[in-house]
Amino acid sequence: MRNNPRIGIIGGGIGGLTAAIALLRRGYDVSVYEQAAVLQEVGAGLQLSPNGVRVLCSLGLEEALLGIGFEPEGKEIRLWNTGDTWKLFDLGVVSRERYGFPYLTVHRNDLHQLLIKAVERLSLDAIHLDHRFVEVERNDAGGVTIGFDGKPSASFDVVIGADGVHSKTRELTFGSGPAKFTGIVAWRGVIPMELLPPELVKPVGVNWIGPGGHVIHYPIRRGELMNFTSVIERQDWTIESWSSPGTNQEYHDDYPGWNREVHAYIEAIPQPFKWALISRPPMAEWVRGRIALLGDACHPMLPFLAQGAVMALEDACILGRAFEEFETIDEALAHYQAMRIPRTTKVVQGAYANTERFHNPTLADPAGAQAYVDAQWAPEQVIARYEWLFRYDATSVPLTTDAAVVASQA
Repeated sequence: MRNNPRIGIIGGGIGGLTAAIALLRRGYDVSVYEQAAVLQEVGAGLQLSPNGVRVLCSLGLEEALLGIGFEPEGKEIRLWNTGDTWKLFDLGVVSRERYGFPYLTVHRNDLHQLLIKAVERLSLDAIHLDHRFVEVERNDAGGVTIGFDGKPSASFDVVIGADGVHSKTRELTFGSGPAKFTGIVAWRGVIPMELLPPELVKPVGVNWIGPGGHVIHYPIRRGELMNFTSVIERQDWTIESWSSPGTNQEYHDDYPGWNREVHAYIEAIPQPFKWALISRPPMAEWVRGRIALLGDACHPMLPFLAQGAVMALEDACILGRAFEEFETIDEALAHYQAMRIPRTTKVVQGAYANTERFHNPTLADPAGAQAYVDAQWAPEQVIARYEWLFRYDATSVPLTTDAAVVASQA
């Protein structure tokens, strides 16, 4: 880029911090504004598929990432009531062989702290805490001024809104947009491994599928913890917050008839949390003037492809490359938007499609379930659903605004 623009990033989560690293490594002047007084992510697990791991490795974070993560030996599909098990091929050593990078599971806070340290190594004063973003204004010079509650405003050549699913940047720039309760409630908990009996300490990712709900668990933090997440179809809880506590008994009650192993995990969770899953249609526009969105601010998705955080990592990578490869801010943002909307829209739609696949009524009958799983999780079906995701290389895919080329890359 001809000039060295000043870049303001709203939001100090995984997407905002990764964007900061991608831009700081290229020598840009970056400031990150976070409303929290202390940078601390919600305690839950994340799956990082090879396409996301590739991005983090390209930013020089491979050694640190492997030090905080866990590499599952494989993946299993299990039937909700009988516990019947089908082994898949897409994790473990197969991931490295097939895609060049491992499939990792991490504690969200561990990844968050890793990214904070990486930003601070590049610029010690880039992160500004306790700054609640409240207003944005385009100034006469073509830049953007952002205002904060009780803090001085700041002006930049470009502003990136990476402020999550409840994005204030999106609201002020594009409007709130439609949101609809899916009729699905999610639960989560993190279990210290020492609280589990040996038969439940499994070094694999497991997806229990059943009529009206599913359960996922996998080790995180080098295998010291078990992340346990599940969803169930129910209509009586519509609060979209990851920090609403529930009780173990309520959790049990949501899964009547499910396998005893599922209930053993639920019983071992020190404190379960629940939240409503809200569906939002993909946005057709992420950039307006010198303001652009990134991550959940522009493509929130249901957690049924394990790609929410990974898409934010890809966004950050493409954004950094666009600023390096094009001469003006407007060109960079145009290419960023053109490259990312088709791919993330496809992911949003794919995650939604998995709702029916994981919760199909056919799974209520063990005989029907066998045929259903054999069909839906046959190797060729798994390849069709995931190959286009995992092989995508945000670090080298050609940046273009040609719609046909972009569609083929997505």
